[in-house]
Amino acid sequence: MAAEEHSPLAQFEIKPLLSLQVGDLDLSYTNSALFMTITLVLASSFLLLATRRSALIPGRWQSMAEISYEFVANMIRDNVGQEGRKYFPFIFTLFMFVLFGNLLGMIPYSFTYTSHIVVTFAMAAVVFIGVTAIGFKKHGLHFLSFLMPAGVPIFMAPLIIPIEILSYFTRPVSLALRLFANMTAGHTMLKVFAGFVTLLGVFGVVPLMLVAALTGLELIIAFLQAYVFTILTCVYLNDALHLH
Repeated sequence: MAAEEHSPLAQFEIKPLLSLQVGDLDLSYTNSALFMTITLVLASSFLLLATRRSALIPGRWQSMAEISYEFVANMIRDNVGQEGRKYFPFIFTLFMFVLFGNLLGMIPYSFTYTSHIVVTFAMAAVVFIGVTAIGFKKHGLHFLSFLMPAGVPIFMAPLIIPIEILSYFTRPVSLALRLFANMTAGHTMLKVFAGFVTLLGVFGVVPLMLVAALTGLELIIAFLQAYVFTILTCVYLNDALHLH
């Protein structure tokens, strides 16, 4: 039991905080759900408090909120175009949810819900189903024409169409795995090197320096992974709207 608690993977264990069983369905409130709730509260509070007293010359918090807004707005404009503006609330929410989840996971003894494939795949599935529905709503059955890119000879259809179908349906898998794998690997490495610091005592200076460097790197990765998840969502939305 003690060995399991000191395992680098113990930090990813989902633990029920409030048990709730409805028939065969486990609806317990877990540590993962707790940190999702904290993310919701923190992100909402940050935006509400930062914009409550808008000033011509923004303060620190208002500047951060405006930078976040402009960052996502520019991402949508550059990758989707003007048609993507009405999807800004969803994409901005997605970006903040992933970013705050990644950053919260950097706090010692916290929980990183983006390190669980079930969470990242659920988000990726919502994106995949959403952009597919948008594509069919706008183009009808003509949306299926993306399976056969323009200019490809018709005799290549038996080869190209299955490849395009496979490529399309692996989008949510790759989107989910990228975020999950990066967050899991990074936090595992931090835990391993932190363990060396305590084991080596006064000789743990080198691993301590590595932990500090890895922490800085993980903070960058936390932002990059939120950015990558969001920009790929924009790319998929652009494909659905413009059949590229």
